[in-house]
Amino acid sequence: MFPVLKISVSGLDPNAMYSFLLDFAPTDSHRWKYVNGEWVPAGKPEPSNHSCVYIHPDSPNFGAHWMKATVSFSKVKLTNKLNGNGQIMLNSLHKYEPQVHIVRVGGPHRMVMNCSFPETQFIAVTAYQNEEITALKIKYNPFAKAFLDAKERNHSKDVPDIVSESQHMTYSH
Repeated sequence: MFPVLKISVSGLDPNAMYSFLLDFAPTDSHRWKYVNGEWVPAGKPEPSNHSCVYIHPDSPNFGAHWMKATVSFSKVKLTNKLNGNGQIMLNSLHKYEPQVHIVRVGGPHRMVMNCSFPETQFIAVTAYQNEEITALKIKYNPFAKAFLDAKERNHSKDVPDIVSESQHMTYSH
């Protein structure tokens, strides 16, 4: 998932064990589309009869572990197909809000906290609808480095490194 969801945690019992879980809640009853540079509702949503939960790979762990550094969900994988490979299935062109669940392991009170962050809502897409977002993802997402490398390779094929004074060359984008 890009950008990566990262949270800071405090107030846990440093000696108790906790697991961190992540899921994605639909935020509305629309399917969305990108029209003239903005997202607009575009009909009824597809049924969502799957409830996938991502368990943070450090789970379970002591409260001290979770509180010492930012908790990053950098390894979560999102997909639009039900494949059972530990990926979270989302419907494309639907809006979601990530939810973090902190569960105390082995204690009498299991559920400690549910957190959601409205500012992290997003519309799931299989292809970026906005060229500026595509450029940002390629620039900052380490998983998109292959796209950047391919773009640089193609660009270098188009423009020779050395052009002598006798050569005339026109280059246009």
